[in-house]
Amino acid sequence: MDINLPGDENIYDTECPILYAMRIIGQKWKLPILWYIADTEKKTMRYKELERRVVGITATMLTKCLRELEADGLIHRKQYSTIPPTVEYSLTERGMTLIPALESVYKWAEKQMSAKK
Repeated sequence: MDINLPGDENIYDTECPILYAMRIIGQKWKLPILWYIADTEKKTMRYKELERRVVGITATMLTKCLRELEADGLIHRKQYSTIPPTVEYSLTERGMTLIPALESVYKWAEKQMSAKK
């Protein structure tokens, strides 16, 4: 692994892949949103389903996170012309490439949690 750590530079002023990733997915709600969408059988989830599954998130925060994830190219939003409007979210190809990394972090955390017992 080749990690270039800055000497006297401010780490936030350097190009660091970890910091780049954290800017995109590092907020409290984004990983659970991505995980729930990826974990569904159809790999698609409606807005209201997400609102129910992501316990504790407000509608405002869910909307904000979904917009940011869409802007970053991790999810796709599809709106149907129904009354009331139906909106579905799915992972893009870019978003799907993140899932194996999340699974690895999940397995690592699972081992760490059981080691603490």
